[in-house]
Amino acid sequence: MSDAKVFLKKGQGRELKAGGLWVYDNEIAKVEGSFDNGDIIELHDFDGYFMGYGFINTTSKIRVRMMSRKQDHPVTKELLKTRIQNAWDYRKNVMAGYIRDYLGNLSESEALTKLSCRLIFGEADFIPGITIDKFSDVLVIESLALGTDRMKDLIIDLCKEVLESDGVTINGIYERSDAKVRELEGLERTKGFIGKEFDTKVLIEENGVKYYVDVENGQKTGFFLDQKFNRQSIRGLCKGKKVLDCFTHTGSFALNAAAAGATSVLGVDASELGCEQARENAALNGLSGVATFKCADVFELLPSLEREKELYDVVILDPPAFTKSRASIKKAVTGYKEINMRGMKLVKDGGYLATCSCSHFMDEELFLKTIADAARDAHKRLKQVEFRQQSMDHPILWGGAASYYLKFVIFQVSDEL
Repeated sequence: MSDAKVFLKKGQGRELKAGGLWVYDNEIAKVEGSFDNGDIIELHDFDGYFMGYGFINTTSKIRVRMMSRKQDHPVTKELLKTRIQNAWDYRKNVMAGYIRDYLGNLSESEALTKLSCRLIFGEADFIPGITIDKFSDVLVIESLALGTDRMKDLIIDLCKEVLESDGVTINGIYERSDAKVRELEGLERTKGFIGKEFDTKVLIEENGVKYYVDVENGQKTGFFLDQKFNRQSIRGLCKGKKVLDCFTHTGSFALNAAAAGATSVLGVDASELGCEQARENAALNGLSGVATFKCADVFELLPSLEREKELYDVVILDPPAFTKSRASIKKAVTGYKEINMRGMKLVKDGGYLATCSCSHFMDEELFLKTIADAARDAHKRLKQVEFRQQSMDHPILWGGAASYYLKFVIFQVSDEL
């Protein structure tokens, strides 16, 4: 920890004071004392009032990321262990029912080992800039901020220690810190094993469906755990139905639909690697006869299916984030409107549309307005069945707006009378 003190400008730090953890470069009046980027510093308001400890990085627009608000709680190994223990206890508590589903003939420690979940969700777990996903007995780490990047070896060791206290042994760790956003922190993009090498195709089970997760080459950390319960929610709509799953990635929604008793499921993705992995996952679950996968651009395929007069009982839209900045939100709205309008036109009268956005910048109000505009242009009437968010192992920190990103809505779609 350095001896530096950062002082806010008068009237600044609104997000921080509302419960967030970020201080931006234009909110800072001055810095007293010496420091290296990534060091822990003290943060004070304009009048000298102590506001907490955080790490500083002059390369980033997010100049300070807060770690502690209490003067008698400096950032130590003990504080980090408490944060990690709290994060793990939270997952065990809120997912207790889901964990019980695993038990069967398993012991509790075996069920906890089998559980795949987000273990650390950055700011929402008060460890900014770092994400750790647990895929069975493997951890995948994504480090995106300089301060926690310097602590990542200690954080990993403490995660293993906390998990081992519940009988969970971690047998592999892989780093996926290869996102372009690292460059904004002055960090190089990197990926690879931390510790011993292992087979990077990791077998997991979720909602009774098995998947091979490619932690080395898959998107993000290899699998989107945030849709766990949303995938489960569409099952009741799919029995005996014809289903279209767009942006299927490795087939997760498609396989939940097939496992629920759909008569046919077509999964579509622009990535041939993703489609191959989806086919492999279908075979793993004995669902190859029900779920098929096509490599295609969804924006081109949907109009083609419409021209061919294809109709589906259930259409699922799970696109990637169309925007990662406020500057491109207008273009993103156009994309979301287009796929939702096209998707609605492919739903049989009285069928269902499940649609989502994983972009933080596409907020809830704007997303729902965009869907309403799409319905108007498609001449469809929507009846909302359910509104959902990200899985509970991806908690939303009030005041930390970036932690709320996934919006998921199920509608019944009817032709206009």
